[in-house]
Amino acid sequence: MSMHFSVLASGSTGNAIFVETESHSFLVDAGLSGKQMELLFQQIDRKVENLSGILVTHEHSDHIKGIGVLARKYKLPIYANEKTWNAMNPLIGEVATDQKFLFDMETVKTFGSLDIESFGVSHDAAEPMFYVFHQGEKKLVLITDTGYVSDRMRGTISNADAYVFESNHDVQMLRMGRYPWNIKRRILSDVGHVSNEDAAIAMSEVAGDRTKRFYLAHLSMDNNMKDLARMSVTQTLKNKGMVVGEQFELYDTDPKIPTPLVAI
Repeated sequence: MSMHFSVLASGSTGNAIFVETESHSFLVDAGLSGKQMELLFQQIDRKVENLSGILVTHEHSDHIKGIGVLARKYKLPIYANEKTWNAMNPLIGEVATDQKFLFDMETVKTFGSLDIESFGVSHDAAEPMFYVFHQGEKKLVLITDTGYVSDRMRGTISNADAYVFESNHDVQMLRMGRYPWNIKRRILSDVGHVSNEDAAIAMSEVAGDRTKRFYLAHLSMDNNMKDLARMSVTQTLKNKGMVVGEQFELYDTDPKIPTPLVAI
């Protein structure tokens, strides 16, 4: 049994991740327009209408922009926790009641041989949560949009085969950048986003014997760059005694270009 995934889009302009097994396929968030989402699916040779459903992490627009359009056009089941549904309902337009499903935090839903586990993160949304995909011995972790990685989170996400991991900003770029101070303070807070260095520290603590891939995700367009994120994370990991390219690889993500569909 294998599990495939692609980070279709990642960043402040929109987020979406595709995960499939032999029998099911899910989209985690749809943060771009319906038309853009369809184009992203074409790039990985998959069809939106074949999805088993869409899992929602939280109600911020860069994660739900295309949810309503896709739900109505393709009659897709949508899964989110109750507080996220309450916050999201006024933002996505009408979605039929029989397409709305609850996925509570810290629970597991089973679809054939695939178990999807939800866990809470620290972000300024109603009840933000991300997901761990389990199939057989394979484990895929998705975690962005959190101000820090707690001991509880580390316990849930440790020793996965692959991670899509937030590496949002370079602290110095953020401090020197054009954002007003209240926005900078929010990003740096415990309910904001994880910096490159803090991401690397957390990565060093959760990586295990079977970990082969980290995808650096949700990079800020204003306060980070792919090369800088990769360099900062690599150096911090090196300081922790971990060598990128030997134990595991780092991969970029992009706001508009999907990563290749890979199997774990």
